[in-house]
Amino acid sequence: MTERRGRRTVTEETPDRSLRGEPEATGDEAAAEPSRLPVLKTYKLYVNGQFPRTESGRYDKLLDAQGRNLANVCRSSRKDFRDAVVAARAAQSGWAARSAYNRSQVLYRAGEMLEGRREQFVAELETQGMAREAAEAETLAAIDRWIYFAGWADKVQQVWSSVNPVASSHFNFSLIEPTGVVSVLAPEESGLLGLVSTLAPIVVSGNTCVALASSRFPLTAITLGEVLHASDFPPGVINLLTGRRSELVSHFASHLDVNAIVWCGEDAAESLRVQEESVRNIKRVVLRERIDWHGPHAESPYPILDTVEVKTTWHPVGS
Repeated sequence: MTERRGRRTVTEETPDRSLRGEPEATGDEAAAEPSRLPVLKTYKLYVNGQFPRTESGRYDKLLDAQGRNLANVCRSSRKDFRDAVVAARAAQSGWAARSAYNRSQVLYRAGEMLEGRREQFVAELETQGMAREAAEAETLAAIDRWIYFAGWADKVQQVWSSVNPVASSHFNFSLIEPTGVVSVLAPEESGLLGLVSTLAPIVVSGNTCVALASSRFPLTAITLGEVLHASDFPPGVINLLTGRRSELVSHFASHLDVNAIVWCGEDAAESLRVQEESVRNIKRVVLRERIDWHGPHAESPYPILDTVEVKTTWHPVGS
């Protein structure tokens, strides 16, 4: 396609540099067109089924080993966390009221979509500095882990509930119930597998959650949010934030409308800080230190028990 401009003929495929005020290309320069500037993605937050920017307007640049900017990542604030807790609280009762079989279906559907975007997750982990082989292993393990917990959704009550013998004319039942809203400080060293291994056992029993993604591997967390958004998960069940852990750890631990906190890490001082600040509303504290996310402990149903409560009910015989 060509266009007449005065005495010049401008071709879209080979733009005339002199029209842009640039000197004519010669020699090797003429053979190779200058590379274009990439359009960098700004990875937003995932809150209440939407992708808002941080209310603070701040973001961090994610750099590669050569110091080149790979993407812009939102730097969440206390207000972002509070908004996410409000969304999680509003969604919790409805999510817990669904049948366990339905929750299993919802998780399985998200697992199918993870499988469909497998190459994207591998590419993002590579972009963030992980070797190709390690990125593939992490992605495949994360998909399998998600499906594993989807299969446990409708088995929790059967395995851990009980009918208890009592020395009176009563029936006595112990039932599993969700704790409520759970805040999560995800593992730094595992941006996808560790995150999935932490989120899935929380929501499978009817809890909702707000998670702070790894600052080393933040991109896969928000891409996971895109998967959840396109799946059958109700808004607010899982909320994902990015940002600086040092700024947000206190808010995650002290918020009075959070019922439990799951902390993953290796920093003893931070662990102590979480435990001290969680005392304000006697929230449950789950500490996961130095976990091998590829190991057998991570693929186990027992992490589900960390964020559930056992309710015991007495009922008179014959009533």
